[in-house]
Amino acid sequence: MHITFEQVLANEEIHTYIEQSDAVLLSMGYTEHSFPHVMRVAELTHKILTTLNYPKRDCELACIAAYLHDMGNMINRHNHAQNGALLAFDLLKQMHAEPNDIALIMTAIGNHDEGTAFPVDPITAALILADKSDVRYTRVRNQDFATFDIHDRVNYAVKRSDLYIEKDSHIELDLDIDTSVCAVMDYFEIFLERMMLCRKAAEKLGLAFRLTINKQPII
Repeated sequence: MHITFEQVLANEEIHTYIEQSDAVLLSMGYTEHSFPHVMRVAELTHKILTTLNYPKRDCELACIAAYLHDMGNMINRHNHAQNGALLAFDLLKQMHAEPNDIALIMTAIGNHDEGTAFPVDPITAALILADKSDVRYTRVRNQDFATFDIHDRVNYAVKRSDLYIEKDSHIELDLDIDTSVCAVMDYFEIFLERMMLCRKAAEKLGLAFRLTINKQPII
């Protein structure tokens, strides 16, 4: 049967795994990876594909993949994309999802992390772009500015983050950064690999990738 995003949202087992994944990352000092993150990524993924007129079914599968994409962190941060894909396989099989749907969702989840990612298809490319675009100060959970590491500073400095899609042209990540918190070069030290991955993902969708920081074009 065609599994729906609403069915996935209502699944209590999935809900538990997302909560536990975020709890593991919280204990390690990582930024928020719970429901605000996965829902924002799902919304951005859907926005990208619908704007580009991809089939409605592809858009829904992309939302499902986005919602599930970080579950593997409950096993370990290392290889969390591949672990998450295998978790998704079991969960979706239990929900009697169609094999082709499962395959596309697993592919996207297993290829979203910059260490091993590659935009192998449009659903995966949209997930990569949405996930890497969710940088914002509200994801920082360390409340002691004096103990911020570079990851905390980079995220905390981003006061606004918007993703714009121009059909047949480009996709643009537009950021406002408080440079008193983090220099633009610090942002690049952490995010350059991610931005290069975004460029590849945009190309898979037939678009150029642009990065604008404080109204200045960077890429």
